[in-house]
Amino acid sequence: MKKDDLIQQMAEGAGITKVQATKALNSVVEGISEALKEQDGKITLIGFGTFLKVHRKARQGVNPATGAKIQIKATDVIRFKVGKKLKDAVA
Repeated sequence: MKKDDLIQQMAEGAGITKVQATKALNSVVEGISEALKEQDGKITLIGFGTFLKVHRKARQGVNPATGAKIQIKATDVIRFKVGKKLKDAVA
């Protein structure tokens, strides 16, 4: 499913226009992004899942093309843990 398909489904399901559904979806995505920028970097949508920011330490890796060792910098990554309702719905 693409973003346009999701917007169409939201509009039909909520009985709103596609413009309103687009604004709603963009607002949700922006809200999740802003919450993940915070220090704790976590947002939980009960039944759907939890987005969380996790710090990944610096580490040594290997370039698969050349076999040369490289240093990979520390970074923050986003993880998603599936909620029970979503997991049961898909399984």
